[in-house]
Amino acid sequence: MKVFAISDFHLSINNPKPMNVFGPVWDNYLETIERDWAEKVTDDDIVLVAGDLSWAMRIEDARADIDYLGSLRGHKVIIRGNHDYWWKSISAVRAILPDCMYAVQNDAIKIGNVVICGTRLWTTPEPGRTLSPADKVIYDRELLRLRMSLEAAAKLRGEGDSLIVMVHYPPFNSTFAPTVYTDAISEFAPDAVVYGHLHGSSGRVCRKLLIGGIPYYLTSCDLVSNRLVQVS
Repeated sequence: MKVFAISDFHLSINNPKPMNVFGPVWDNYLETIERDWAEKVTDDDIVLVAGDLSWAMRIEDARADIDYLGSLRGHKVIIRGNHDYWWKSISAVRAILPDCMYAVQNDAIKIGNVVICGTRLWTTPEPGRTLSPADKVIYDRELLRLRMSLEAAAKLRGEGDSLIVMVHYPPFNSTFAPTVYTDAISEFAPDAVVYGHLHGSSGRVCRKLLIGGIPYYLTSCDLVSNRLVQVS
């Protein structure tokens, strides 16, 4: 069993929204992803999708996007991104997922000997700046949700199991400095962290880095050449 990751599909199958308005890297990006997916993934493998699956506003409008992802090989595990407005209730999301597709929200799932947990997270403070009161409320709430996820994973994790943390927002700022998020993650010693959200030429673009000895993988599809990232 191999584990791959990719994120930020921004699908809009029933209400087309061309992504190439954001640059040529989005030209025929789904075809590139599909070819790469078919070459790499078997039915026994796991593919983590770290948020921003669909542009849809309502869950019924996201159904085609969900089914598209569900049609691809492997066990697909998704979390909510900041643009997944259709994702209102975890129970409603899970009710429409096709076979071999799973949603994680402040909890954890175990597939074979791999435990996956996760939450969305939020913007982290930059040096010399403080978050607005509204952002601070969400930032603190996401820390609680991250801990809930990690604690749920710890209960599922047995001897020899791998633990992967999946979040949407990067759990650090543009300097890659440790934060309360990375500190919490380090307490549970996961084997890897995957995240997305970033696009373009942001200074935070680093496909893989180590924080506290833990590898963090960037998975935004446009920043990984629309190819799945294998998580070691």
